[in-house]
Order: sequence, then C-alpha cells, then structure tokens
Amino acid sequence: MRVADVSNQPLAELNSLKGRNAVVTGAAWGLGKAAARRLAEAGANVLIADIDADAAANTAAELAAAHGTKVVATAMDAGEEAQIIAVADKALAEFGQIDIWVNNAGLPSFTPLLDLEVEEFDNISRLNLRGVFVGAREAAKRMIEAGKGGVIVNVASLAGVRGISPGQSAYVGSKHGVVGLTKTMAIELGTHGIRVLGIAPGVCLTEKTAFLADLDEEALKQIPIPGIGGSPLGRVGVADDVARAILFCASDMAMFMTGSTLLIDGGIAA
Repeated sequence: MRVADVSNQPLAELNSLKGRNAVVTGAAWGLGKAAARRLAEAGANVLIADIDADAAANTAAELAAAHGTKVVATAMDAGEEAQIIAVADKALAEFGQIDIWVNNAGLPSFTPLLDLEVEEFDNISRLNLRGVFVGAREAAKRMIEAGKGGVIVNVASLAGVRGISPGQSAYVGSKHGVVGLTKTMAIELGTHGIRVLGIAPGVCLTEKTAFLADLDEEALKQIPIPGIGGSPLGRVGVADDVARAILFCASDMAMFMTGSTLLIDGGIAA
C-alpha cells in the first residue's frame, strides 16, 4: 500500500509552491486575482487568463513585481474550447509544465425562471460548467503527459450545494454541475496523482460587489440572497478568504484530499 507521509516536513515547506506553475482563469479581478496573488506569494509561477486582456496584463505586472515569480497574462474566453486549449499550450510554452489549474472564470444570472430564455441558460452553462470541464480536461492531459501529478481547483459557489434565491436557476444549475464534475474527475484522475477539489464561496466583497459594504441593514435585507446581511460569523467574506482556501487546496497541506468541495461561506449553509 502506498503511503505518503509528510509528518516530519515543516509547515513552511508544505505551504510552499516554489517551483510550481499555475494557471488561474478569470484572474484579472476579484476572487481570481486574489487567488493568483496568494499562489504567487507562495512561490508559484502564474498564468493569468481573462477575457479582459488589459486588466490581465496589469494584474500580471503587479504580481510579478510584488512577489518575484514569473507571472504572465493572456486573453481567454472561458466558454471557448479553442481559447482554453491555447491557454494550456501557452502555459507549457512559458513554464514547461502545469502543476496547478484553477477554474475560476464564470458569470452570474438573475433572470426569473419564467423569463429565462434558452440562450441565456446555455451561455451561463457554457461559461460556468463547460468551461470548467474543458479547462480541467486540458490541464489533466498535460499533467498526465508530464507524469508528475497536479492539482485542479474548480471554483463553484454556495449555489453549488443549495438553492440561493429566485432568479438563479441557470447559475445554481451550472454550479451544482461543477460540484458533480469535481467528484467524478477526482475518481478518474486520482490514479495519475492528480487531485481535484472544489471551492464553494458564499457572498464575498470584490470590486464588483464592494457597494454592499455601503448599504445599511434594512437595505441589505431587501436583497434575497443568503449571506448578504452577514453569516453566523457576523460578516460577509472577502476575496482573500477564498484565495487562502485555494492556496490550501493547491499545496501539500491538502495532499490527501480530492473530490471534496470546501464551503467558504461563514457558516451560511450550516
């Protein structure tokens, strides 16, 4: 029976990603940028892939200057198979191999069920679910070819484990799909030394949701999304709450974890 025992390895080494190479999709802003920052801080080279090419380039320059690792940027539509494949090839060209792939890119949807058109449903699924499938598949192919294992982290949502609020059928459906993909990918890829983990964030303040911090309690109560008004911990999350969890998943601290989806929600789903 194979046993990988790191009981005597220092915590600093278990948390280190020095010499490893990561791809983070949707990383020009928000949760993706926060995750890329923590991975770079831990020593990883990082490829920032985002549909906003200028913002991705700015983020890459910022992180490279701050942490001294190689950080590069490229444009990518997370719903386009050919573009995802091109990003995987670019990562190999830049770094030599892929050790970590974070599927973060996605879009919300707030259209009520009876008004939801098939075109919108398909677009949300294209970005949030199909993009995760293609990204994980392409990362896994290259990890298997290198023969050194790896880690794939799929960013789902609290919406991947429960219904959230009216108007989110497309989003909730896509994120439940991400949780399901994570489970079966872990089963298929485990024999290759590839771990697959999910992250399910609750409400977090990012550039796009920072306005929530300025609303009073009564205004927050009018927004029908669990966690907007605070969690059992008494606050909403911030992007770095999620980024630290992604770093944990990517590091050897989580080396006996695969197939799980970690709730980062302050206890809302409890």
